[in-house]
Formats: sequence, structure tokens, C-alpha cells
Amino acid sequence: MSSKSDKKKPLMPRLRFPEFREAGAWEVKRLGGIGSVSMCKRILKSQTSESGDIPFYKIGTFSKQADAFIENKIYEEFKEKYSFPNKGDILISASGTIGRTVVYDGKPAYFQDSNIVWIANNENILLNAFLYYCYKTIQWQTDDNTISRLYNDNLRKMKIVVPPIPEQQKIAHCLSSLDEVIGLQAKKVQALKQHKKGLMQQLFPAEGETTPHLRFPEFREAGAWEVKRLGDVCVIRTGKKDANEGHENGIYPFFTCAENHIYSNSHSFDCEAILVAGNANVGQTKHYRGKFEAYQRTYVLTDFSDINTQYLYSYLGGNLQNDMALQVQTSAMSYIKLPMLKNYKVPAPRNPTEQQKIAHCLSSLDEVIGLESHKLDALKNLKKGLMQQLFPQEVA
Repeated sequence: MSSKSDKKKPLMPRLRFPEFREAGAWEVKRLGGIGSVSMCKRILKSQTSESGDIPFYKIGTFSKQADAFIENKIYEEFKEKYSFPNKGDILISASGTIGRTVVYDGKPAYFQDSNIVWIANNENILLNAFLYYCYKTIQWQTDDNTISRLYNDNLRKMKIVVPPIPEQQKIAHCLSSLDEVIGLQAKKVQALKQHKKGLMQQLFPAEGETTPHLRFPEFREAGAWEVKRLGDVCVIRTGKKDANEGHENGIYPFFTCAENHIYSNSHSFDCEAILVAGNANVGQTKHYRGKFEAYQRTYVLTDFSDINTQYLYSYLGGNLQNDMALQVQTSAMSYIKLPMLKNYKVPAPRNPTEQQKIAHCLSSLDEVIGLESHKLDALKNLKKGLMQQLFPQEVA
């Protein structure tokens, strides 16, 4: 939300709450004009330990789990003598990934100097709750579009636009309420994924066992499962295309080793297939039926025999990525070799109907996860669009 121009012009959002529609333009402020850039007193490495009283957050653990601690004595002394955030202050990452924010919750903690900073703002002018969303609108970039560190002067010169306090309160409340809904939906999606993970651990035999812990009633007396080599139940080959052969407006899916497929104007395959990432996201699996293209490091599994395809996809989807990643690490390679995939062991019920039932159970759960994930994405897009409407898009 920064601009090189100092030209004055009215700044108002496209969407405004009814009671503020006649309130006039928002005011442009530099961050340095609303408070000083502050940071904690420097902590020396010799003053930290792997365990202790007070968590010490470095830039690498900012917004994550602390892996260093300081003594309570140092914490109390530095907190008393030097600058320290108040509860509700917005901490900002000034190196690494620039502009990450954490709301300080007031719990005992200490933060790495110069790498983690905050604006000591007067809440009679700018509410922390509103400032938090202002930060989300800032493009944390320099003139040449590269920035490896956010210096204090960079931060002071950053511009934001600010309405009166009552309007700040209303906007912050609106967006924070939406954030709560997004957070609840994210937890719901995560809970479903954890449920699926736990269910799969029950539906498939553990290592060294021949039957699963959980079995559908009609198959409880069906006997032990068999173990199949992946290379014996399907044909395994790779794609032939380079990733740069993809086309943004292509008509066929082009499966690479990335999380999301791209598109192509040509296709080399027209069949049902399971796609396995050979490098990057090693072992990641996808299922597709129809015409498609594949990257040269993507393994294409086709021509399935003596196994239910959906069952195989369900098993590989829950196990292959972890197993292959472990093999790649221990073999000091960054990719899957064909023999590793061909020799991969897949346990399966001897009865095709049991395979089908397990596949249906897990694919039904995948559909639910997919629907809830789409709801989460829709909520995030709603928030993104709402912020574009609630904040002026240019700063004078």
C-alpha cells in the first residue's frame, strides 16, 4: 500500500459501513508518525539454553515453537529496563519472510532484537486490532522489488490509511469475526484429515502384521491379507515432457511433481492412472482418468491387475509419500528410482470386494474433506475480497 507520489487525493474504500459513509476521506499516515519502531534488548547466544524458564523466539521460530530459552532473571531485568511489547502489540518479522505478524498475547516470552520488531503506537490514534489488518495490505517490497531485511527506516516510511477510531473498531471486529470462522473451518478440515489418518492406521495392517485392527464385519473371518509388489500389479513408467512445455491455457492436465498440476495442449496418455511425484514432493500421489500429459520425473502407474485401482490409490496416498521420502533420505538421493517403486510392498485383502469396500470408505471421506476444504478456500477468498473493499487500494 505504498506510493512514491505525495499527491493529495481523497482516499476512501469502496465498501463502507452505513454510519461512516459521510465521514469523509481516510487519513494517510507513515508508520513512523504513529509510534516508534521498537525491539527487545539483544540476547547473546551464551545467555540462551535448550530448556529453561522463558521461551526466546528467534526469526526462525517466530510464530512457531521456541527452541531456545532464557533465565527468568534476565527476562525480568530486560523487560523492566528496555523496550518490551505490550499485550496486543503487533510483532513483525524484519528478516527471512518479511512482514509476518504475531499478536503478542502478554505471556512471558522474549524476542530476537532487530529481527522481530513492533510499532509502539498510541491506541488513541491507531488501534492494534486495526493495525494488524493494515499490515496485511502492505506490499513489503523495496523499489527494486527485492528485500532481504526490513530496516527501521523502511518501516518508518511505510504508509497506511486510517479512518477514525470508531470505524477502525468496526472494520477490525468484522475481519476478526471472519478470521474466527476461518479458524474454526481450518480446525474442522484438520480434524477430518486426522480422522482419516487414524482410520487408515486401523484399516491397513501395521508393519509385520497380516490383518488390520479394524475390519468390516463380513470380512472378519476372511483370513490374512497378502503382500504384493507394486511392479506386479501395474505398469510403471515415466512421462517424457519437460515442465516448461506446459501451457497456461492448455486443455489437458499436465502432471508434474508440484502440488498442483499445470496444463498442456498435447497429451501422451489416455487412460486411468495413478501419478507419483518422483522428486520435489517425493511420493505424492494423484489419481486421474482421461487424457493427460506427464513430466519426465513423474511416474505413471497404469494397466492395473489383481488389485482394485481405487484401493491402491487409497493405500499409496496414505503411505507412499512418507515411505519414499524416508528411502530417499537414507539413500542420499533426491528422487525415486524405478526399482524402489517397483519393489514397494502393498498389503491387500485377497477378496476384491473387501478392497472395494475399503476404497469406498476412504474415498467417501476424501469427498467430505474436499468439500470442507473448498468451504475453507471460499472463506479465505471472501476475506481477501472483503479487505479489498474495506481498505482504499492506493495511498496518496
